[in-house]
Amino acid sequence: MHGVVQNPVKPASDKPIEITDVTFKETIQNHSLVVVDCWAAWCAPCRMVAPIIDEMARDYAGKILFGKLNVDENREVATQYEIMSIPTLLVFKNGQLVDRVVGAMPRQMLEPKITRYL
Repeated sequence: MHGVVQNPVKPASDKPIEITDVTFKETIQNHSLVVVDCWAAWCAPCRMVAPIIDEMARDYAGKILFGKLNVDENREVATQYEIMSIPTLLVFKNGQLVDRVVGAMPRQMLEPKITRYL
């Protein structure tokens, strides 16, 4: 098995991880279900969604990896996925974009949009 590298699917964290332009591709490829919260420090609706993301990361630890991507600091990914409004949640399953959720909403509306991919 020379030169063969196996990348086992890593377990999801119980809190959101920071995702950058550099770590983005590896993160979505190494986890089966990833939700990327695209946000910015100046965005009030983003601050409203943040505690919901934190709660869901804890509640779905081991099943869904939640990550946070600051769009002001990571313009490459924001441009690639045409993030025009924030907050935007990008949902990746097995490395493929399967959904995007734009705007702040309560957990009871947000949760089914994500958990349907489990």
